[in-house]
Amino acid sequence: MSSMEICAVMERAIRRRCPEAEIVSIPVADGGEGSVDAFLAACGGDKVSVPVKGPYMEDIEAFYGIIDGGATAIVEMAAAAGLPLAGDALNPAKTTTYGVGQLMADAARRGCKKIVMGLGGSATNDFGAGAAAACGIRFLDGAGNTFVPVGQTLSRAARIDSRGLLPELASAEIVTMCDIDNPLYGPNGAAHIFGPQKGADPAMVEFLDGELRSVSETVKRELGVDVSSLPGAGAAGGMGGGMAAFFGSRLQMGIETVLDTVGFDSLLPGTDMVFTGEGKIDAQSLRGKVVIGVARRAKKQGVPVTAIVGEIGDAIEGAYDEGVSGIFSTIRVAKPFREIKARSADDLERTMDNLFRFMLSF
Repeated sequence: MSSMEICAVMERAIRRRCPEAEIVSIPVADGGEGSVDAFLAACGGDKVSVPVKGPYMEDIEAFYGIIDGGATAIVEMAAAAGLPLAGDALNPAKTTTYGVGQLMADAARRGCKKIVMGLGGSATNDFGAGAAAACGIRFLDGAGNTFVPVGQTLSRAARIDSRGLLPELASAEIVTMCDIDNPLYGPNGAAHIFGPQKGADPAMVEFLDGELRSVSETVKRELGVDVSSLPGAGAAGGMGGGMAAFFGSRLQMGIETVLDTVGFDSLLPGTDMVFTGEGKIDAQSLRGKVVIGVARRAKKQGVPVTAIVGEIGDAIEGAYDEGVSGIFSTIRVAKPFREIKARSADDLERTMDNLFRFMLSF
């Protein structure tokens, strides 16, 4: 279920037992597909459609969101470089983020002073070089020829000229939503961890890893920026590193970006309970995913947090130390996911109803 669906189901269940309750719904996305819609649902705003280049430089129609009265743009890279756009022809050696840069440039030209970039669901492994090229940064090979690097040609870049970066982008605040801490290259880097799901076989994985290592050295020499060990640099085919290197962006956990943007802290005073959740809560969640990000902030203001999740994994006791008051699973029958998937919304509503029956009995 999408965040908006979940919020709607929860609100319906709460209204049944507490019709007079004041409810504030904040749909949350992690930067991948659906991030723009989630922000617009939470903050209001407009969706802007833009003709751009797709993963294989084909003409497509993509979009971004504008909130804060036009001051802030929400861009999800999946809108122009996502896996679904690549269809069955998955090849991270040849795909580009050029269209993502076109979205950024369009937002900046419209007057957006802040750009929130969501990384996730990419079909690319180009270090975000395509996006940088679309925004005015020039990549030159050994002969001085300008080109747009893709995953398989990153090592061709002998020089990087950043003087042509769109002035509106150079002066904008750019925040990148990144929920992983993988490095740019190596065994835990972009190519090795995420390349296979984008169509890379073992040989291509090794090749792409070498290309990322090479461009990292070029960036360090040409731009004076070292992203080789930057946590999150490996996100979205290395675009995490590219956003830092080319745009001076800070990488931030997606949930922190969302909560800052929607003014979550200001909504907590007077709140009796925060309900949040994710598909599965486990030890990985404790690194700062949605539930923990929400709980940490609520704890500071003494507001209890209830996590409604699909599956409860092991080693989640640390969640209680972070501010989670209780964790409840929506799984009501012991069957394979493919069998219970269709009833997930009903099970969520029944779980919420059951919980409120209990809470209101005291």
